[in-house]
Amino acid sequence: QVQLVESGGGLVQPGGSLRLSCTASGTIFSITVMGWYRRAPGKERELVAGITTGGSSNYADSVKGRFTISRDNAKNTVYLQMNSLKPEDTAVYYCNVRRLDVLYPFDYWGQGTQVTVSS
Repeated sequence: QVQLVESGGGLVQPGGSLRLSCTASGTIFSITVMGWYRRAPGKERELVAGITTGGSSNYADSVKGRFTISRDNAKNTVYLQMNSLKPEDTAVYYCNVRRLDVLYPFDYWGQGTQVTVSS
């Protein structure tokens, strides 16, 4: 079955950078959206960025111009380059793979990786 393995989280000072990666192992899907969500304490999980098989991407307004999402379809891997990090970016970041080559879309989730932005 599908497993999502995340890496790249950690502690960084404001203005710093991190790159998250997530690799899906197991079944290779033809059509997916891969992306990142995050959840801060006391808040609901929110979409950070997503990218389609064809490379179309979208971002939350709060991260536009600072974060860049990319994917390697051959490796079933999605990346999130995070620059100019702010304390409000502190959250647990979750990798998401949404399978679309089925009658009903189906989501797979990673376990989450902590990103802490603090001086």
